[in-house]
Amino acid sequence: MTAVLFDFSGTLFRVESTESWLRAVLRERGLALPEPELAQAARALEEAGALPGGAEPVALPEECAAAWAVRDASAALHRAAYTGLSRRVPLPDPALHDALYDRHMTPAAWSPYPDAAEVLRTLRERGIGVGVVSNIGWDLRPVFREHGLDEFVDAYVLSYEHGVQKPDPRLFSVACAELGVEPRRVLMVGDSRPADGGAAALGCRVHFVDHLPVAQRPDALLPVLDLVG
Repeated sequence: MTAVLFDFSGTLFRVESTESWLRAVLRERGLALPEPELAQAARALEEAGALPGGAEPVALPEECAAAWAVRDASAALHRAAYTGLSRRVPLPDPALHDALYDRHMTPAAWSPYPDAAEVLRTLRERGIGVGVVSNIGWDLRPVFREHGLDEFVDAYVLSYEHGVQKPDPRLFSVACAELGVEPRRVLMVGDSRPADGGAAALGCRVHFVDHLPVAQRPDALLPVLDLVG
């Protein structure tokens, strides 16, 4: 293997919990909710699937289905899809829905998996190219910079910048071209079989990890180092 492509959310990084997300925004706005109400609102937001990178909607409303299907194709669609789900949950200030969306784009909302730095650093030391291929509606580069991982990434290929979502092979093809590598010599690492598995159509090898909380997944990325030889 001459290069490794990584998914972002659930693979290299994990977003904060829904409760942490809501607490942070309430604190920033100088608002407070009684604990039972806060916990209830956090559960409702999680069930709605309102936190990007968090849980999928328990039940996707019919009127949101069209936007949801193409949410990662542009920044506008991404915001519309997630704030649309968030607005189904009553909050003390309607402005909180956009504030919540803005919060999830900040580096503070994300934590790298414990072994991410070691794996990326080792790949760099071995001269293996690294790309990040993500279905996303915003620029995640600041997250990598803030957590000290940007220096190990050679290319970022983000769906909203190309108008193409995984599993469309075109997104993986762009990544391979930016890294100057042949797909058959590339390993794609992700947490979504439907999305990340699309790389196999190009001839890439694919390896999956589980989308778990950071504390529950300390070393799932380490096998990547053996797979690339």
